[in-house]
Amino acid sequence: MNKNITILGAGLVGSLLAIYLNKRGYNINIYERRGDMRNEKITAGRSINLALSDRGWKGLRSVGIEDEIRKIAIPMQARYVHNEDGSVSKQPYGKEGQAIYSVSRGELNKKLMSLVEENSGVKIHFNHFCNHVDLNNKTLSFSSGPVDSRQNSPVSYEVLFGADGAFSSLRYSMQFLDRFDYSQKFIEHGYKELTIPAGENGEWQLEKNFLHIWPRHSFMLIALPNQDGSFTCTLFFPFEGEPSFSSLKNENDVEQFFAKFFPDVIALMPSYKDDFFRNPASSLIYIKCYPWSLGDSACLIGDAAHAIVPFFGQGMNAGFEDCTVLDELLNENGDEWGKIFSSFQHSRKDNTDAICDLALNNFIEMRDLVADPHFLRKKKIEKMIMADFPDRYISPYQMVSFSDIPYVEALDKGKQINQVLEQLTRHENPETRLDSPEIQSLIQTILFG
Repeated sequence: MNKNITILGAGLVGSLLAIYLNKRGYNINIYERRGDMRNEKITAGRSINLALSDRGWKGLRSVGIEDEIRKIAIPMQARYVHNEDGSVSKQPYGKEGQAIYSVSRGELNKKLMSLVEENSGVKIHFNHFCNHVDLNNKTLSFSSGPVDSRQNSPVSYEVLFGADGAFSSLRYSMQFLDRFDYSQKFIEHGYKELTIPAGENGEWQLEKNFLHIWPRHSFMLIALPNQDGSFTCTLFFPFEGEPSFSSLKNENDVEQFFAKFFPDVIALMPSYKDDFFRNPASSLIYIKCYPWSLGDSACLIGDAAHAIVPFFGQGMNAGFEDCTVLDELLNENGDEWGKIFSSFQHSRKDNTDAICDLALNNFIEMRDLVADPHFLRKKKIEKMIMADFPDRYISPYQMVSFSDIPYVEALDKGKQINQVLEQLTRHENPETRLDSPEIQSLIQTILFG
């Protein structure tokens, strides 16, 4: 029985995976390319606050750490939309009581690392950059130590998990295997972090329990609450074109841009011009690959297998769900890693491809459609259907964020629901005729179809 497991990456998924495996008695060594962020200042400007939803909470609950993480999470019950004309609207995410949760990526990662190290049998090796994975000889080559004085050191592994993110060293080595499919795409938009600080007495300057969105068609600004009263803001913006990161060349350009598109945030964001030029414009990538595993010795997990764009808030949640699924397969198969890895990739591949597509679609919805009258009319009709059939209708968003319905089913059902809502909007005043036989017939197709 193999009790020694190596994990590349002490990020969110790698840390949670270590907790899962250690509870089963495995000895875990985690190799992390960065230093220990708990002892270092986290570089500003590269964080997108995360949105924890039901799949993520399930992953945390299954190893008994949900309550610890809730201490650093803030519920967001709806989108708070700031329109170009100055009007605002609130669009609930689900039924009353349902919410997604804002959490700082850095604070969550630090908390998970500390929870990992509470377990005996787990060791995190920081400042270990993996140069190469020798899949045939099952060895890892690291440059270790501080950046300015790194030394090469080989390490053997028995079972290896690549939880080392979108630019995974394990996946890179697997790309040279026969019949390994791989694709990546950088979208035309990047992101830049900005900040709305807390008010004078530490209060939130916007309504706290919401995900705030300023949709502007080809780009958008969002703001998620932090525990200290601040909001982490993210500008999702094209790299090229007009307007874009490349077109805003000086403080005057940025000032005019914000005055035109986000005038209501200027007073709340006193350092926005400094932040704009100090913080980097970071790229957004999505990745699809297959297979994720090699025999019984190595397997990709999380972003290393299925990095996605952040517009459905599901990247972390999907990675945590990976851990849940893997744990269930361990229950079924014991230590037969070949069977576990094969079942894992077969069960997850279509679903992670589906959430990749859903995330890309949700970007269009967030930056554009949330302020579109036709979209808002569809949402109004959908809300009425939800009210009439509270126990039978589940919106596509609810399927993804408030259930563990497979992502591929949520994608397929969402397409069907959208087709029906489009048909309903073509009827004259469907809002006042929901009980008519014709409209009821359409509604029944999405309740039972």
